[in-house]
Amino acid sequence: MVPGLIDGHTHVLLQGDATAADYDEQILKESHAYRALRASRAMRIALEHGFTTLRDVGNEGGGFVDVDLKRAVERGVIPGPRLFVATKALAPTGAYPLSGFAWQLELPKGVEMCDGPDECRKAVRDQIEHGADWIKIYAERSYYRAPDGSLHGLPNFTADELNAIVDQAHRTRRRVAAHSITPTGHALALAAGVDSIEHGNVLDNATIRTMVARGVWWCPTLTVMEYVAGPRSKTNPIWEDLRQAAHESFRRAVAAGVKIVVGTDAGGFPWDEVSQAVELRHYVELGMTPWQALRAATVEAAAMLDQTGQLGTFAPGARADLVALGANPLDDITATGRVVLVMKDGVVVHDVRDAR
Repeated sequence: MVPGLIDGHTHVLLQGDATAADYDEQILKESHAYRALRASRAMRIALEHGFTTLRDVGNEGGGFVDVDLKRAVERGVIPGPRLFVATKALAPTGAYPLSGFAWQLELPKGVEMCDGPDECRKAVRDQIEHGADWIKIYAERSYYRAPDGSLHGLPNFTADELNAIVDQAHRTRRRVAAHSITPTGHALALAAGVDSIEHGNVLDNATIRTMVARGVWWCPTLTVMEYVAGPRSKTNPIWEDLRQAAHESFRRAVAAGVKIVVGTDAGGFPWDEVSQAVELRHYVELGMTPWQALRAATVEAAAMLDQTGQLGTFAPGARADLVALGANPLDDITATGRVVLVMKDGVVVHDVRDAR
């Protein structure tokens, strides 16, 4: 028996994003209503896999549908994990898809674009007004290998823009998650004071030292990288380089004491093809103990969500979330993928024995 598991990086309004074509199909050809219906199914799958809480870090062009989904779960309209949502996510003009289409077309975007400190501050206020629990930024894009062999990306926001975003979020008691894969983005995001680094495939020594010193959380999202690296490497081999770099970064981060939270990027891979519990297996294979991996999916994730004592634990006053497994995960971490029963808020929401 373990507490309800927490996935710190998901996209319930995505259903697989290995290639640009996958992404464009969903943004251009699926209505918000249809995407919400698919998301409700994804959330049910996550719940049956033992994940009773999700931090959803960007709805990819879904307006504020993620806020509606959160409310629907809270009010008992649909079954699903409780959600902490980041709504639209932020990027500057020209730094996020949809892209590559005829210039005369006015196409939707997967994020909210903002330019300049004042506009970025206003975007944060708008998202909070509409129900954002977190603010998500895209710190960089377009990854490449420099002549010296190091991996980098193109920076998105200026320092002034990032400072305005983080300041506005923090003064209104919201935390900031930064999509950042290479040291280019890490340096900018950490200098601005973000609270979590998402993906972080390439963690250099300076980044690790800063994250440890400031207590910044890291969601490694190794599961999605295993899923997308192959298809994306067919057009850009940098993705295989990033996949391999992520493994070494993880080993070094564990040894240095970086605060690691389970984050899978579910939605980047189809919810019904890969269990989110695979992320814990990757962590153990790369040097964590099973106990550390379980903590990353429970008490550490709860701390990131400011839910210590409420989620990810068995304690007086905590939410009654628990997951019964088919074996002891401290002996075999893959047991987290063999769920027998799930209870959320004291109610059994999944029981494989019902099907016998």
